[in-house]
Amino acid sequence: MSFLVMFSQNMRVVFATLVLNNYFGVDMKLMRFGVALCLLTLMSVNAYAVVDLNKATQSELESVKGLGPAKAKAIITYREKQGAFKSVDDLDKVKGFGKATVDKLRPELTVGSSAAKR
Repeated sequence: MSFLVMFSQNMRVVFATLVLNNYFGVDMKLMRFGVALCLLTLMSVNAYAVVDLNKATQSELESVKGLGPAKAKAIITYREKQGAFKSVDDLDKVKGFGKATVDKLRPELTVGSSAAKR
């Protein structure tokens, strides 16, 4: 489930809780639960990090949804033989990766200093 979907669902819970509390006098415990749930979701955003193709270990690459052990190893092998990736688009030069796969993985990958921009 993507972050935006989770955030949207949690915001609906918070909104509904506030409405219920103000209109129907629902218990404050329910309202606090909704707010806490929203805050936990917001804090989980910090746990999401892009993976740098040039520095990532095999296990870090495998943590990306859609990259298993074989593709992670192929990235590392390519990096060792060809040198650093200049952009995420270079990933389509690695065996087993096509344009569609690269486009799907793009939000979770970076190359070098572009990670600081996210």
